[in-house]
This record gives sequence, structure tokens and C-alpha cells, in this order.
Amino acid sequence: MSAAPFAVEPDGWVRGAHVLASPNFEARPGQAVPTLIVIHNISLPPGEFGGAAIADLFLNRLDCDAHPYYDRHLRGLRVSSHFVIRRDGALEQFVSCAERAWHAGVSNFFGRERCNDFSIGIELEGADACPFEPAQYGTLAELVTALLAHYPIEALAGHSDIAPGRKTDPGPYFDWARLQRDTALADRYFPYRRT
Repeated sequence: MSAAPFAVEPDGWVRGAHVLASPNFEARPGQAVPTLIVIHNISLPPGEFGGAAIADLFLNRLDCDAHPYYDRHLRGLRVSSHFVIRRDGALEQFVSCAERAWHAGVSNFFGRERCNDFSIGIELEGADACPFEPAQYGTLAELVTALLAHYPIEALAGHSDIAPGRKTDPGPYFDWARLQRDTALADRYFPYRRT
């Protein structure tokens, strides 16, 4: 793997990411710092890639009359993630890593609830029913490496791991072994994976 082009600035914004600042965030509680990275997938409409709908959702400007799915499931929803990695590997950042993004919802990491308080959310543009692109894995590995250089990250998990029965992402096509290989992280960083 080549040297990471990304670097986390002191204010939690990542140099090398395209910034689209979401209003959907708040301060982390108390002295909380990120110790967990949560991997998600997202596509809007579901299964369709490209376009501005993901960004529009996180920026509260999605036209919910534009698609029946938006009307049924997203109207009035206020959500965000720290990052989105597009199909071509482009990295977008919506919330500073120093702040609490609204990506995990009701969640539990080995007995510790409210994972948004202590996690960084990374959305891969994708769906449960299809593989992710090589460029996405490349960007993800470089981003994870940059985050570990700046924060005391202890673990990586899927949304489905911390919200089982409620969420299924990043889905069966996400290649955890590839992520581990690309980042050269020890097994302990992947507590939900069984070798």
C-alpha cells in the first residue's frame, strides 16, 4: 500500500477529503474520543449509484417527492456520517471526527451503548447485494490508516455488528479480510470477525 494521502487535522477534518459540512452533528459527550470505526453501506435510491442523493440526505436537502422510497423512509429524517466513499474511491467528509455524527442509531458495542458517542462512521456507496469496488477498498484502507494515526482506535465493526437484527450493512459482500490485509491491522482490531 502506498503512503496515505489523507491526514487528520487537529480540528478533525481530513486533508484530502472533499468537505460537505452537514448540520446533523453535536458535540461528543464528556471527554469521549473516537475508539471505534463503524463501516456502513448506502445507496439512494437503494441499489442505484451516483448522483447527489446521499449528500442531499446528509445536508437536509433531499427532495423526498423525487422517489417513493424517499417519501416512505426518509422524509423528516436527520442523519449524517463522518465519511462517504464513492464507487470511484472519492472521499467526502460531512462531519468533523471531533464531533458526534448521527450514523449508528440504537447500537451496542460489547455492552457499551450509544456508539455514535465514541465512533467514526464511514459509509461506502454500495448495497448488500453487490461487491464494492477496488478503489473503495483503497480509499478505505488509507483513511483507516490516517484515523489510527490520530485517534486511539481500538476496533472496527460493521453497522450490523453493533445493531444486529436492525441493520445488515455493510453486507455479505464486504471483504473484511481484504481490509485487514490492506491495513496490516492485528486480529484484535476486528472483534466480530472469526478466523
